[in-house]
Amino acid sequence: MRKALVLDFGGVVTRTLFETHALTEKALGLAAGTLTWRGPFDPDGDPLWQSMQADEITERQYWQQRTREVAELAGKDWTEMAQFVIAARGADPMPVIRPEAISAIDRARDAGVALAILSNELDLFYGAEFRNKLPFLRTFDVIHDATYTHILKPDRRAYEACIDALNIAAADCVFVDDQARNIAGAKAVGMQTVHFDVSKPAAGYAQALGLLEITGEIA
Repeated sequence: MRKALVLDFGGVVTRTLFETHALTEKALGLAAGTLTWRGPFDPDGDPLWQSMQADEITERQYWQQRTREVAELAGKDWTEMAQFVIAARGADPMPVIRPEAISAIDRARDAGVALAILSNELDLFYGAEFRNKLPFLRTFDVIHDATYTHILKPDRRAYEACIDALNIAAADCVFVDDQARNIAGAKAVGMQTVHFDVSKPAAGYAQALGLLEITGEIA
């Protein structure tokens, strides 16, 4: 019976923008220490993040606000999150990909496990050309991006469409996401889940591989 590893993208596959402030500041010509919001790494110091976690604003609204703030600091006229991300992460996105993600993806693929991305905003946040610079994405069986479907997690239809595209039973799919609301949505359709802690990526991927019955350490 075939199984599937279904991954959120931002935060799970990539290092978060919270983790790469130094790279962002350098890329945008900002002084070191200019960016102070750190989301899950310092929730008490990021009231806007707390509002998002309390469902007072959406994740998209959180990043729209941060995009406006950084645009003002950098003297840019950005109107879209993708403009911020592309400017912050430059022409080569591989340095912000989690090595733990590559290790887990390689091991899952070698074990015959299907691979899928289930994202609310892959191309919306990163730009349509971003994925073309990531060779490992070409090995994925399904990339389901709400940028185009307009059906966002935790709407059950998002999970069901991904499961249908994989043609694998929900119970045989392990879904990994860093947002609790999205984990709840996956559980509601019968998927196995890993609530990914962005501060402990190796542990999250080890848990996912364990559910897929793949043994060994995450590099």
